[in-house]
Amino acid sequence: MAKPWTVVGVCLLALCSALGTAQAADWPQWGGRNTRNMVSPERHLPASFDSGAQTPPAPAADAVKTPDDDGKTSLKKGPEWQEQPAPTLHAAAPRNVKWVAPLATHCYGTPVVAAGKVVVGANCGKPHTTRPSTRGGGAVLCLQEATGQLLWQLAIPRFRTDDRNFNFDDLNLGICSTAAVDANRVYLVSNRAEVLCLDAEGLANGNDGPFQDEAGFIAGPNNPPVPLTDADGDILWLLDMIHDPNVDVWVQDAADCSILVLGDYLYVCTSNGTDQSHRRIPRPNAPSLLVLDKHTGRIVARDDARIGPRLFHGEWSSPSAAEVGGRMLVFHGGGDGVCYAFDAQPAPPSPGEKVGTLKTVWRFDVNAAAGRTGKYRAADGPSEIISTPVFHHNRVYCSVGQDPVHGRGRGELVCIDATQAGDITESGLMWVFAGLDRSLSTVAVSDGLLYAADNSGRVFCLDADTGKLHWTHDTEQPICSSPLVADGRVYLGTDRGNLFVFAHAPELTILHTLRLGSAIACTPTPANGVLFVATQHRLYAAAEENQSALPARLAPAPEPP
Repeated sequence: MAKPWTVVGVCLLALCSALGTAQAADWPQWGGRNTRNMVSPERHLPASFDSGAQTPPAPAADAVKTPDDDGKTSLKKGPEWQEQPAPTLHAAAPRNVKWVAPLATHCYGTPVVAAGKVVVGANCGKPHTTRPSTRGGGAVLCLQEATGQLLWQLAIPRFRTDDRNFNFDDLNLGICSTAAVDANRVYLVSNRAEVLCLDAEGLANGNDGPFQDEAGFIAGPNNPPVPLTDADGDILWLLDMIHDPNVDVWVQDAADCSILVLGDYLYVCTSNGTDQSHRRIPRPNAPSLLVLDKHTGRIVARDDARIGPRLFHGEWSSPSAAEVGGRMLVFHGGGDGVCYAFDAQPAPPSPGEKVGTLKTVWRFDVNAAAGRTGKYRAADGPSEIISTPVFHHNRVYCSVGQDPVHGRGRGELVCIDATQAGDITESGLMWVFAGLDRSLSTVAVSDGLLYAADNSGRVFCLDADTGKLHWTHDTEQPICSSPLVADGRVYLGTDRGNLFVFAHAPELTILHTLRLGSAIACTPTPANGVLFVATQHRLYAAAEENQSALPARLAPAPEPP
């Protein structure tokens, strides 16, 4: 007689086969899995869809020079960083789109999908928030996966200070962190540099956790509390990285780490950086990477790399992780242009210390590997790592880049042997590709091919083992998002609101170019047979027209070796 679990398993496989989505799964964090490799086994995703947008593409994120109050000239954000009108929609239903949900005026937090919900970070522009105190701040939106209906939101006031040297949260970007959903918890970094642990159900199931002052939090400092409803978010705990004396960071522009969850720990990049001068580092002794207890928010450890004094501008990379040689490693792209690997198991505090240590296993200087010298910001000078290091087959891939307002400049992409230890800048170099400009994009590696993009708008397909270039395509549009490989295609958005769809192949084939009407800074999210694409203004859930319902949900696919 067959065992009960065998019968259930056979029935489940048969059901999934009938639906044609045997690999359907949630996408609960940045990159889907801890390796952060932007590759999904999803099948039957739409090759194209009609968004219904009628307006012309958004302008490019070009840097413009404007005089400061002291008469000096400095770089400011161009049109893309300013508020743009939302595109209108056709009266008819879009093709291959299950639903369209309004966001705000800016969206930089890539949507994640878990347990029937979609969580996305945006700013506090219309249409959702009616909280006057939070305008210019951030918003966490939780939508129903099947319909796009708003379940709850957490509106977060803008960070304000009287210190003119503090240029943080002043660009109306909102939430730049992609959430991580773990069980019934949502973890992300707010626009105020707070690590937040939220209840995935919002306040609908009561005000849980030790944190109870959501009314005061949403209202902001020195304002009367706001009335709460079941449609508001529920904060379980928070860690203020700016004001906590054990962190005490000085954030530059934005806090945008996408938190890594490993067991009972959270790994968080602090976004420490320079001040308004872009030369002075006010908090050189602040940690770059924190380890927190995911249940309480207690600080467990900090990194031992002491990156602070060497920062070029800021730290905006997100950590990744994988097991190498029987030991779990956490990879971090440093604001000094160095890729680090840390032992994921924190060491206990030293005598007289309050927190433990995240010990460095190896370091790889990406700029030095490419022979890069010179002055930061110069077109041929060094850069920090803003992209996320990607692990695949005992190798780590990462590129260097800078804030797009610094203009075009040389970049490089490296492949690192992750099995070594110590300073492996020379011994750990597998290959370096110097044919791309500065890049913010995280790479995707699949079937021996690697896809990358640079700020200037070029897309590259390389041999993942050798770095040999297969093809290049110039979109002629700035790119801040990252490529996604899924269902035999490569999806990539641009700052001018176009979604390019390439064939996943060593030969260049452009399958479709979709105009979505406003800039795409987020990476497309594949989950349960649906492709979720966030623009600055709207979130599209695209699916093949013959898909009448969401497919059966399976556990996420296992990590590749």
